[in-house]
Amino acid sequence: MPTPLKRFVSYWNNLTAADVARLEEFYTENAVFQDPFNKVQGHAAIKHIFDDMFVRLIDPKFVITETIEQDNRVLLVWDFSFRIKSLKPDLKRTIHGTSLIRFAADGRALSHRDYWDAAGELYEQLPVIGSVMRALKRRMA
Repeated sequence: MPTPLKRFVSYWNNLTAADVARLEEFYTENAVFQDPFNKVQGHAAIKHIFDDMFVRLIDPKFVITETIEQDNRVLLVWDFSFRIKSLKPDLKRTIHGTSLIRFAADGRALSHRDYWDAAGELYEQLPVIGSVMRALKRRMA
């Protein structure tokens, strides 16, 4: 039987739109999920974020490249590749980030917080706002 961490990593590395429905297997009922754009609690709210990801993006894929464990916490280092349906759908993009996960005694996640550079990894690549972000970056340097 795989450990909760191995199951969790396998879930994210192989996530498909259909797998979002299995989220209860990996998150407690009142789990909190947070990223640079969202902070939500509970299965329905977390599912909504990931269902929406599969609606808006083409081939979203997480690859967890490193795990660091301590007690009931784990830090995941990952690459997330995707294409945006409404914006240059042929252009593959990649975001590099980390997630801090806190596990309950039953091996499911109590909290999941993603850390990644929304300005540098996403906004700078977008038309209009990207040029503004790059100009601000140069000005502040």
